[in-house]
Amino acid sequence: MEGHRRARARLPPAAVRPPRPVFGLQPARPIPHPASVLSAFLPAQFDPRRPVALIAGQGLYPVLVARALRRAGVPLKLIAFDEETRPDLVAEFAEADRRTILVGQLGRMLRALEQFGAGYAYMAGQIAPRRLFRGLHPDLKAGRILLSLKRRNAETIFGAIAVEIEQLGITLLDARSFLDDQLATAGVMTGRRFPIEREYVDHGVHTAREIARLDIGQSVVVRKGTVLAVEAFEGTDEMLRRAGGFRTDQMLFVKTVKANQDYRFDVPVFGQRTLETMREAGIAAAALEAGKVIVLDRATVVAQARSWGIHLLGYA
Repeated sequence: MEGHRRARARLPPAAVRPPRPVFGLQPARPIPHPASVLSAFLPAQFDPRRPVALIAGQGLYPVLVARALRRAGVPLKLIAFDEETRPDLVAEFAEADRRTILVGQLGRMLRALEQFGAGYAYMAGQIAPRRLFRGLHPDLKAGRILLSLKRRNAETIFGAIAVEIEQLGITLLDARSFLDDQLATAGVMTGRRFPIEREYVDHGVHTAREIARLDIGQSVVVRKGTVLAVEAFEGTDEMLRRAGGFRTDQMLFVKTVKANQDYRFDVPVFGQRTLETMREAGIAAAALEAGKVIVLDRATVVAQARSWGIHLLGYA
């Protein structure tokens, strides 16, 4: 018995053992990372004394990133987009620490990064998809890139921009950095038994991963083995509204990532607006890939989901 007790004492504490994939039988547990690091998603040689330039699109996402970077004491600059970035975020920065550009002005963005002396860049927040068709103001640099692309989608366009940024010696950060506590975690995040049977969750996850592999979208709505809606260029909320048109029960919204996801500019998010759209559409269950989908303002969103009777599952 003495030897047995010593052997158990050498086991790592539960807080640092990786959770097993679960489908609703126990509450979610946070994804651990060493307390000594600022974030589990930063490069090994990250220098917190060098400025990070936040390239901010729409919504709450870049606001949360700015808050997290400031809490960490990292010097912060801002590149905002006219008619896209929240004005209250722009107002938080001194004029010397911010630039506002039109969507498509890549040359101006690269010059701003150099003027800031940025060591790192961080892309957060969506640019309205319609900008690809109207409202785009490409300068010569952006025009050359667009003409060189055989396929024009988020991955190819932002991938080409990432190359331009890193050619300046600036590291483009994983867009989950500093938001470790905002990620979906394995288990039922709303703390109740998940109402969708495991075989139907598995079907939804498989379908979502297949459409992500084909670069169509990253979300689906399914019901008991039937695909009701697939996300495409219109985005998640429009897909949820289409699925809600069926007016049926047991619908499941699934969000995933691609197998080769580039987290520097393409991190799927789930937030208050999506939760509200789910409620309007009559969809009461969502499965989000743990450690890969960001739940914006997670504590608030989970509490709101619980109060509305919407179940949130993190799957591995």
